[in-house]
Amino acid sequence: MRPSAGKAIKSASKSHVGMVRQVNEDACLDLPENGLWVVADGMGGHAAGDYVSSLIVDSLRSIAVGRSLDEYIAALQSDLLRVNAAVREETANRGVTMMGSTVVVLAARDLRGMCLWAGDSRLYRLRDGVLESISRDHSYVQDLQDSGLLSEAEARVHPRANIVTRAIGVEAQLNLAMTELLLVPGDSYLLCSDGLTKTVEDEEIREVLSHDEPGEIASSLVSLGLMRGAPDNITVVVVKVPS
Repeated sequence: MRPSAGKAIKSASKSHVGMVRQVNEDACLDLPENGLWVVADGMGGHAAGDYVSSLIVDSLRSIAVGRSLDEYIAALQSDLLRVNAAVREETANRGVTMMGSTVVVLAARDLRGMCLWAGDSRLYRLRDGVLESISRDHSYVQDLQDSGLLSEAEARVHPRANIVTRAIGVEAQLNLAMTELLLVPGDSYLLCSDGLTKTVEDEEIREVLSHDEPGEIASSLVSLGLMRGAPDNITVVVVKVPS
């Protein structure tokens, strides 16, 4: 299934455990044939976090593409709700305090797109040289920024910067945010976990994302994070809409 008319969308992904963590709790999907790209950043430590992120991507991978984008999005939403319930049940079975994962999803068909997300994994768009964050973090520090109590620079180093207010498995009722997109020829999109955004500046992301090859972009972004010490896992998915 080609997500757009004419030339096929090109994409690439890369994930790295980073320089400090022992386990990579991130997971991603890069399925241009389905018009589906996903990043999930697991929480809960070791087996818990990577269990949830892997469950998310394995489940979304199996969803039938459907006849329309609306049908596909409805199926993806329904599946994420099911995964949320399954994670909460597994958390109780294991007797642990919390298991969860952020998620950001981009689905596209015929240059129409949808973004779904919960947590602080992000979707960026680069259009005509301008970088824009399509998603808005569900996080403690983002709430403080929205209230004017914290600057972006202060948010980066805040001691509670890792606290998210929405995620798969955290609450009984999953509240997914959603926004519709028009994919314009020449657009570039980046899905990423916060392991990237906490080490690489937006201006650096803009510069790297302006290059042509998705695979080279993905490798360069991860390398930048590693050069900064990469205290967390780093995962990126790069999507290029052909001109």
